[in-house]
Amino acid sequence: MKIAFLSVFYPYRGGIAQFNAQLLEALGREHEVRAFNFTRQYPGFLFPGQTQYVTPQDKATPVESTRLLDSANPLTWRKTGKAILRWNPDIVVFSYWNSYFVPSLLPVAKMMRRHGVCTVTVVHNAIPHEPKPYDKPLARRFFRQSDILVSMCDAVTTDIRSLCPHARIVQWPHPVYDHFGEKMDRMEARQALGIDAQKRTLLFFGLIRDYKGLDLLIDAMPLLGPGYQLVIAGESYGSFDKYKEQIAASGCADRIHVFTRYIDDAEVPRFFSAADLCVLPYRSATQSGITAIALYFEVPLVATPVGGLAESIERPGIGLMAEGISARDLATAIERIWEKGPDFYAERISHYKKDLSWDVFARKILDACTQYFTK
Repeated sequence: MKIAFLSVFYPYRGGIAQFNAQLLEALGREHEVRAFNFTRQYPGFLFPGQTQYVTPQDKATPVESTRLLDSANPLTWRKTGKAILRWNPDIVVFSYWNSYFVPSLLPVAKMMRRHGVCTVTVVHNAIPHEPKPYDKPLARRFFRQSDILVSMCDAVTTDIRSLCPHARIVQWPHPVYDHFGEKMDRMEARQALGIDAQKRTLLFFGLIRDYKGLDLLIDAMPLLGPGYQLVIAGESYGSFDKYKEQIAASGCADRIHVFTRYIDDAEVPRFFSAADLCVLPYRSATQSGITAIALYFEVPLVATPVGGLAESIERPGIGLMAEGISARDLATAIERIWEKGPDFYAERISHYKKDLSWDVFARKILDACTQYFTK
């Protein structure tokens, strides 16, 4: 089959671009694929980070794509759809994570369906973590143009059903990211980061946004005692000043190590290899791409009981869930990890992650497409 994939790809950076690149590669192992990309993903004033693009320091693998779609220029929307139709695909895959993109993607999806092309949408978040009044109506409109919706956790499936009760949904867990290279020696990684080689090391990784609950984890540090240290690694979307003040007031500043910048692919092994435990102290969540990285490096997880985190962490036994969404609950769950030890959970991860390959994920999508064509 011929499969077109319209979403964000290299030279854009970030979790969605990484996800799309891995899925494109998996789909392309048995089928002819082509990536259709943005010429402009966001207008600069709407993007909260430093840059949308891969930098020279980032070792992200280039992905060949046809760049046509400008999210803010309506003249490119139908032009993109026509270009995809000229390629004559059997299937078009979209990624959905933000309602901002609905106006630009919706005309393309409608064109595909009018011409009998099967439309598949991988839904990362049906309803955003920081929702606005227009998110649900826009999501509903776009999902209705998808023949198949792909969910990666129960929470997203439930959200989709609330918007489109009769949608055809395929659910399979987020595959494990496997493009970061080998795990480093733990002591070597800690030395490279300039942190204590002996302390129990917690990692908060990824974009820093209010809903991710970093403040809760900082508040947990005084409860954990001097044998623990925290590494915060990721770009802050918004001012980091309030966290700086919180760290200074915590009495633990000497064991909280901050790397507030975008962490490129080449640096990722250093942070996860240094960690005993990855902590997701989220106030709101569906699934997390950070979980997929932690699984690759076989780092156990502790998370708050929100969204789909319980099913992706506690159900397979690769970490523990806090009882609630508070600093005390996080501290208790973190200490419980050491009752059996991180290595106990790491061994479970090594078995569990074998079923979470990109090839299996791609096969689930293609099987659903085959059923659609033969209905």
